[in-house]
Amino acid sequence: MPRTRQTVIAVLGALSVEPMTGYAVRENIRDVLGHFWSESVGQIYPTLADLERQGLVRRQHGARPGSSMFAITPEGHEHLKELLGEPIQQAPPRNGLLLRLFFGSTLGPDACRALLEQARADARQRLAGFQALRAAITAEDNPDQLPYSLITISAGEHSARGVIAWADESLAALDAAAPEAPAALDATAPPE
Repeated sequence: MPRTRQTVIAVLGALSVEPMTGYAVRENIRDVLGHFWSESVGQIYPTLADLERQGLVRRQHGARPGSSMFAITPEGHEHLKELLGEPIQQAPPRNGLLLRLFFGSTLGPDACRALLEQARADARQRLAGFQALRAAITAEDNPDQLPYSLITISAGEHSARGVIAWADESLAALDAAAPEAPAALDATAPPE
């Protein structure tokens, strides 16, 4: 599924929860979907305009003069359902960390070790964030959405734990591959 169709899913999905301004759609995607999906600001506003032209969202006057709210239409709900039912197209992976580690013999073991330690620290921070998000979502009164939110949070927690375990294993592998330091000369040994 092309990225633009994914953007449509993110925007219609956000509006399926409640009507929002374009800014609120952007913030919602960043804050709520951000642990597994990101969207460029440059994509959201043109997408809203296209969806409005297609009759999938409608513009309403906002609370402030000059502000606009967008609401999903019944046709928009149907279109969202159709898009969500399409097969998922996997994007080719792009992982700068793994790219650097693959060329670790050029980078050197100390730099690789630092990259792995940073990846582990970042994963621990993400895990703590997911755990806080789990507590916040569980405290909300939205039983229809709760299991689906928890599924995505769980994926993030598992991913973070996986990175932590991988970093620990990789650091141990670097330690095991390190050449042993030369034994210190024993000052008491007779010269040869």
